[in-house]
Amino acid sequence: MRGHMRQRGDVWELRVYVGRDPVSGRKKTLTRTFRGGKREAEEALSRLVTEAAGGGHAAQDATASDLIDQWFEMAKPDLSPTTIRGYRRAIDSYIIPALGTVPLARLGTAQIDRFYTQLRSGGGSGGQPLAPATVRQAHAILRRALNQGVKWGWLATNPAQHASPPRVRRPQLEPPPPEDVMQLIDEAAKEDPDFGCLLHVAATTGARRGELCGLRWRNVDLKGLTMTISRSVVEGSKGVAVEKDTKTHAARHIALDADTAAVLTSQKQRMSERALASGTTLADGAFVFSHSPDASTSLQPNDVTKEFIRVRHRVGLDSVRLHDLRHFAATRLLAAGVPVRTVSGRLGHANASTTLGVYAHFLEASDREAADALGAVLASGRQTEPEKTDDNELGSVGTVTNIRAKRSKRRI
Repeated sequence: MRGHMRQRGDVWELRVYVGRDPVSGRKKTLTRTFRGGKREAEEALSRLVTEAAGGGHAAQDATASDLIDQWFEMAKPDLSPTTIRGYRRAIDSYIIPALGTVPLARLGTAQIDRFYTQLRSGGGSGGQPLAPATVRQAHAILRRALNQGVKWGWLATNPAQHASPPRVRRPQLEPPPPEDVMQLIDEAAKEDPDFGCLLHVAATTGARRGELCGLRWRNVDLKGLTMTISRSVVEGSKGVAVEKDTKTHAARHIALDADTAAVLTSQKQRMSERALASGTTLADGAFVFSHSPDASTSLQPNDVTKEFIRVRHRVGLDSVRLHDLRHFAATRLLAAGVPVRTVSGRLGHANASTTLGVYAHFLEASDREAADALGAVLASGRQTEPEKTDDNELGSVGTVTNIRAKRSKRRI
């Protein structure tokens, strides 16, 4: 970045080009006047160039709303439909009404922290306080948008970088016991064997709701007892199902137990018979769970949740959520001593630290059980230990003393 200076009478005019205005698109020049000699003016110009290089001057006329809207349009192609809806709702409901008209040059960390406090105290509908997770979502949007503003030269620094959003405390997990899970599966299978199969697969693989909806038969190897999860289904605009890659953008391979493979085999046979009865066959890319005769369309994730709610109500397990089947799979694997890294891979977590973070409380409980189990083993060994005799305990101090006493008696 270079600057220019010219003398006008006894005043020096210093000029540095700082880019284009993000709103109008016109060229922006930072201008200062300086009184003094040429050498001092050159030093002042050098300082001005350094200041301009720090950024923030190109967005003198831009507001927070200008930046957030442009960032959101740029970011949308990389966001899932669910995330787009959530971000748009937070932007329109909370961020723009409170901060939209604030000039970027005047937006500071303290003002952002006050905004978070307002959301927590009464930023929701009807003045209701917002949950910490909702406030943190607003923080994530602001931080990402302002960070992009720094990259574009609209800001010198990101004021949200040092803001203090509220902490979100993880609730302690209480996965359903095996008998409740089997009751849900059996109840579902009575009225809809397909849905019973879906719940069975959810409980044994820990797959997410959208991943089960996006599962296709070409991804299931019933002979090799494996399943590949590479796609997921989410609700797009106007309630239309949209297929996308998984949450971590990576496919994962899951081993199937024999019972789950048998349940899936029966599922495929039922679907084939239905297709034949309807005068068609299963489509090439047939979904494992579908309401269409040829299984060419996936289930809607929200419809799966609604059906699960009906099933759990019939058996009186209204506190169990569909996502709890995923927690059931994870906690049972960890309780069985399966390594955390293996469990993380089956669940599709980005890394093992995510698994540890989610199931930390359960792992602590398992560690206590492990300690008690080891203590019980040692206590059992102490109780069943045979009585020590002079003949079989030559290595003990007491035995050596007894032998010496016997030898003394013989000498006498």
